[in-house]
Amino acid sequence: MTESEEINQTASKIPVSAELTKGEIWKVIGASSAGTVIEWYDFYIFGSLATIIAPLFYPPGNDTFALIMYLLTFAVGFIVRPFGALFFGRIGDLVGRKYAFLVTLLIMGGATAAVGFLPTYSQIGWAAPIILIVIRILQGLALGGEYGGATVYVAEHVPDESRGFYTSFIQITASLGLLISLAVILGLQNSMSKEAFGADSFTAGWRIPFMISIVLVLASLYIRLRMKESPIFQHIKATGMASAKPIVDAFANPENRRRVLISLFGATAGQGVVWYTGQFYALFYMQTVLNIERQTASWIIAIAIIMAIPLFIFFGWLSDRIGRKRIMMAGCLLAVICYLPIYYGMQHFAGNNVDHIQSVTDPITGEPKLTSVNAAGQPVAVATELNFPMMILLVFIQMIFVTMVYAPIAAYLVEAFPAKIRYTSMSLPYHIGNGVFGGLLPTIGLFACAYTGNIYAGLIYPMIVAGITFFIGSLMLKETNHTRMWDEFNETNPNERPL
Repeated sequence: MTESEEINQTASKIPVSAELTKGEIWKVIGASSAGTVIEWYDFYIFGSLATIIAPLFYPPGNDTFALIMYLLTFAVGFIVRPFGALFFGRIGDLVGRKYAFLVTLLIMGGATAAVGFLPTYSQIGWAAPIILIVIRILQGLALGGEYGGATVYVAEHVPDESRGFYTSFIQITASLGLLISLAVILGLQNSMSKEAFGADSFTAGWRIPFMISIVLVLASLYIRLRMKESPIFQHIKATGMASAKPIVDAFANPENRRRVLISLFGATAGQGVVWYTGQFYALFYMQTVLNIERQTASWIIAIAIIMAIPLFIFFGWLSDRIGRKRIMMAGCLLAVICYLPIYYGMQHFAGNNVDHIQSVTDPITGEPKLTSVNAAGQPVAVATELNFPMMILLVFIQMIFVTMVYAPIAAYLVEAFPAKIRYTSMSLPYHIGNGVFGGLLPTIGLFACAYTGNIYAGLIYPMIVAGITFFIGSLMLKETNHTRMWDEFNETNPNERPL
């Protein structure tokens, strides 16, 4: 049967809910998740290697400048994600969910692999960071279209009463992608010398994780080419209900625009900073502020993520029963209350008495270097006697907050918007919340620490944003967990969706 015949057949049956068997649902989730994990892996390899390859792409002599510039390059990928959300969201609402995330997969894979072959600053000068920024922009645009497509695709296949549970498996993919990136890096670092891994050459070990993405993307592309379009999109396409101008319909309509703004400031902004504090900022903080050895810090994050993965499923399942809103708001509130005590604890259990950071002249190069120092102003040693179990526990507690805000949000966003503009509408607040508010967090946080010398100054930003989200979300966010997606096709006004 051709795809057009399937669409016509679907149109004759709908709006009866197109129930799938559990086996078919898991195939949909598996196919969507596999590609999304790879895209997150590609995206986060860049951040996981920040402290290793930053000096290779910027002028030598000032490691602090190189790291901040690299983090800004890292942040560019987040800043452009909303533009990718608009561009690919429009394609997803016009052409189909499946085709949009096929294109994003190819762009992401190609851009990531290109980093593995990119000459460094010593080889091509300023062209190296410029090309790196262009690659990062392509990555950000691709991821801006990927997440919305995969989430909508899964959500439009699964039963209404279990949407939080099933979409939680898509939510795992972000942490799983980060975990895989760390695992690949740790495996390579343990199999070769530190010098060989971080060398300024075309045979350096740091290039391998980027090159691996070629194989992963091809495998995922094969899986996705075998997928069919979602039944809801087939229906709106076959019945002429599809939007001809998704961006206009999504943002010119005052009611839908209000949904977008409330979803951004009452949900995704706080979710974004909580997610990036618990995983990326914690990693950068341990490596650059607490002076914990890179591999040790990576192991701490990796183990905490593994421990937390079941909680994504638990909170997704729980949101089907008690609601999405109260779980997300509780996660934001706990983050605001607990971040300072947690990071005081991390400083204590690092065991090397870091008190503040300041600019210290490197005795070898004579260049100023941002250094962690003790109360007497003396540079601290690498934290080799840290309390490893307690560090894992403190990062794991942050991961609990991550799972609370992140597990239910996919189901909430899908349920908040009408089908014909769902891809475009939900992608924008998600990627502004995560890409801008969350993605800028490592750069803002470490800059705040460097500027003030206070090792806790970087926490002010996520605490303020999460606090604003808790306040706005508590007052204005509406519960969506009882939404029945097919019902909108029987309503007088399909745009009247609950927020």
